[in-house]
Amino acid sequence: MTAASPAGSTADWLADRALRGLISAVMRLPYDRRVPMMGSALRRTIGPLAGYRQRAEDNLALVYPDMAAAKRRQLASACCDNFGRTIIENYSWREFGEKLSTTRPTGAGLEALADATKAKRPVIFVTAHFGNHEAPRQVLTAMGHTIGGLYRPMQNAYFNDHYAKTMTSWGGPVFAQGNRGTMGFVRHLRGGGLGTLLYDVSAPGQMIPFMGHPARTSLSAAQIALKLDAVMIPYFGIRQADGLSFAVEVEAPIAHSTPEQMLPEMNARLEAQIARNPEQWFWVHKRWKGKKQR
Repeated sequence: MTAASPAGSTADWLADRALRGLISAVMRLPYDRRVPMMGSALRRTIGPLAGYRQRAEDNLALVYPDMAAAKRRQLASACCDNFGRTIIENYSWREFGEKLSTTRPTGAGLEALADATKAKRPVIFVTAHFGNHEAPRQVLTAMGHTIGGLYRPMQNAYFNDHYAKTMTSWGGPVFAQGNRGTMGFVRHLRGGGLGTLLYDVSAPGQMIPFMGHPARTSLSAAQIALKLDAVMIPYFGIRQADGLSFAVEVEAPIAHSTPEQMLPEMNARLEAQIARNPEQWFWVHKRWKGKKQR
């Protein structure tokens, strides 16, 4: 069967055409020039024009009301730069993997991961749009792990149609969120599979405090972990000062309790990462819907 063509507005189609053209042009450059070039494009042009920088500034003002406007602008611009770098790194997944080939993960979760894989117990890695969320999966895959994924399709269906291929072209099976995708993800985990999902976007669930403000948060990660007795391990890919390399931190597991208790702990882990490197979180997302977000 032929896959259905994506559908969306004319504005979505035009935005996708522009991004495809930019990505195609940037992909012709050597990797070490390609990544900063895409970061610069998002920071200087696309971010301001698309409203990403302003949304990031609004979110920063919500969370850090006492921060100077100039500092918020600086962080919002750096956020857009990281966003652009992440996009092109994930399109360049082969070269990205090569760049990470000497990266060794650290953290208290590595022992728990080894114990779980030995016991054939499922593992759910939980992460966020921070640094580059694919860096940990790249590094652990290179170590011999097969890690599936559950992802939320982008609102622009045209862009999602080709960006999704950056996640499905390597590693374990990756599923789009929804009843069918979630069932596939659960099947992959049963019997000791490993999977990853991002939990830091607004999604149907409960209002749980994040960065000092209630944020609509899906409970599915914790619910699946409890249902399958899976070890839940937060991990993060943290961009380093050179803008190209990463540290991969595999944190201690989240203790099983209830979803309503586990999600605040997951948020606290991410908040600690943001406190150390605030420019690396994707402030461009509409995380606090209902607040002033453009």
